[in-house]
Amino acid sequence: MGPGYPCRMSAQPHSEASLPRPTGGVPDARPLTEAVTRLRRALRVSIRTDYPWETLPMAQVELLQVLGEHSPARISDLAGRRRLAPSTVSGLIGQMITAGLVTRDVDPADRRASVVALTTAGRDRLAAWTTAHEHRMDAALAALDDADRAAIANALPALFQLAERLSEPADAATER
Repeated sequence: MGPGYPCRMSAQPHSEASLPRPTGGVPDARPLTEAVTRLRRALRVSIRTDYPWETLPMAQVELLQVLGEHSPARISDLAGRRRLAPSTVSGLIGQMITAGLVTRDVDPADRRASVVALTTAGRDRLAAWTTAHEHRMDAALAALDDADRAAIANALPALFQLAERLSEPADAATER
């Protein structure tokens, strides 16, 4: 790992010499990948420790988030937004209907199709999940020094741009 990356990498299946190295000022992707993985895992574990009621699988949370912004929505639209197979989304939606988080109704624009919408319980659960994560993240950020908080704040626009690039098909991202 290069200088300035305090985290220790776990054992890798390939030797470092066999992995491609960044060129032309492009940062090494491995430390960023490791940091994102650790952040997601640490947040998930800490939330379930601090808020034991939080048991929703991330795939369901992500669908709730999409529905929180785009409700009602067709299964195919949800699948496209999350880059999942429609059958996968349909199965998750079935579980969420059973849990009372969403409803499935006939699409008024096309009676052959159906749309999914958040229920009041789904909106409440999404709000509780979001609040719990924000409180946990706020506490962790408060424990950092000013320079680290500033570095994170300054990196956010680039991280959002990176997320946009990663959500594009691989061939479109490399053509830029």
